[in-house]
Amino acid sequence: MKNAALQIVIACAVIVALLAILEVGVAYGHLKPYQFPPASKVWRGFVETSTVGFPTGISIWSHTLTTISRVAQGYAAALLLAIPLGLLIGALPILDKLTAPIVVFCRSVATLSLLPLVIVWFGAGELTKIVLIGYGCFWVMLSNVIAGVKYIDPVLIRAARSLGVRNMELYRRIVLPAALPRIFNGARMALGVGFMVIVGAEMIGTIEGLGALIMEARSFYRSEITIVGMLIIGIIGFAISIGLARLERALLPWATTSEEMSR
Repeated sequence: MKNAALQIVIACAVIVALLAILEVGVAYGHLKPYQFPPASKVWRGFVETSTVGFPTGISIWSHTLTTISRVAQGYAAALLLAIPLGLLIGALPILDKLTAPIVVFCRSVATLSLLPLVIVWFGAGELTKIVLIGYGCFWVMLSNVIAGVKYIDPVLIRAARSLGVRNMELYRRIVLPAALPRIFNGARMALGVGFMVIVGAEMIGTIEGLGALIMEARSFYRSEITIVGMLIIGIIGFAISIGLARLERALLPWATTSEEMSR
């Protein structure tokens, strides 16, 4: 506990020191403010985007809600498709062998490289952004669900069968609970992919959303507003990831205990 507190104090001290160096460097002309905006300028950019808006009339809160809505839709669609499909593929070795090349190939394709093609199919509206987010999240989630089912300790399966557990009961009572830790891990990874994709997707065909905010700020050399957008995305992703981790600990106490024992 003391080590964790010490690490937090050291990390905070390093951050404060770096911010102070940046502030002094800009104040004395050693650093250019449009290249290395100090914390004070970033704060003024945050106040501007919160009140006046950037572009004018669109506040940072409107950008944030728009981005969260798009990510939530694509992320939810990916999970709803990937979880049942991954459970099925992972449970059937033949199906796993048939689909493995497809999963590896599609997971390796950079999601944003599909942007021109998706625009041709769906136009430059909201659906394109949601489809791209869903695509990126889907393959990450699917891979983790399949792995979660495939790599269950066979001793658990044999023990359950020796006690007479069969078919769907085996799947419900043994396979699914054992796969849940990896499924939660996949959900966190997919969330990170979703936020990476949305920044690129929002840079085309819209002026609303954190990605669009970053693009507009870049066009006007407002690097402090670019940093504001980046910080908001990071804070949202971090908060949701922490929430998923706490949900996992609450729902899967056995997984947390096993992890702590292995350390």
